[in-house]
Amino acid sequence: MNAADRAVTPPDLELIERISNGDKASFSTLYERYFQRVYRFVDRRIHNRADVEEIVQEVFTNIFASLESFRSDAPFGAWVFGVTRITIANRFKKKRPPTVPIDAQDESHMIGNPGWREPTPLEHYECQEKLSLLEAAADRDLSPIQRRLFVMHHLQHQSIREIARVTNKSADAVKSDLYRARRTLLAR
Repeated sequence: MNAADRAVTPPDLELIERISNGDKASFSTLYERYFQRVYRFVDRRIHNRADVEEIVQEVFTNIFASLESFRSDAPFGAWVFGVTRITIANRFKKKRPPTVPIDAQDESHMIGNPGWREPTPLEHYECQEKLSLLEAAADRDLSPIQRRLFVMHHLQHQSIREIARVTNKSADAVKSDLYRARRTLLAR
């Protein structure tokens, strides 16, 4: 970055100050400034493109949510990559449902297995309630394109590249819209 570019785009600390004063465009500037580096960092560690894309968006959601915890003792970039490392680590800590290989010779893993259980009525109700709240928030707070992209990526499991091709948008535009949609829904 040359001196003319630095004059046009403010330094990180100035952007952080603007964000804390409610300037959403400054967060977009930070997002654009760090997106490629964070994406490459995650991609070197996670070799599944869909997971990489999801983790990167989660990183920026976490950055936005915890920006007030940044202290200028160290460079902002170092803090961003600390948040990135924590996000990746937390991704692996999340409890994943147990999986059992399907073996035609052994059917003990099927529903009759004593380790498997139906969700309780309360668990079922809570899940339905959360889903209803999320759908209402999506209807109320997302633009039609954000909702469409959210459904395509998170419910239909289409990759960013596929969505970009179908919607005739750039991959970065799709990522940006998905990021904003997730940020809007997480705020609810």
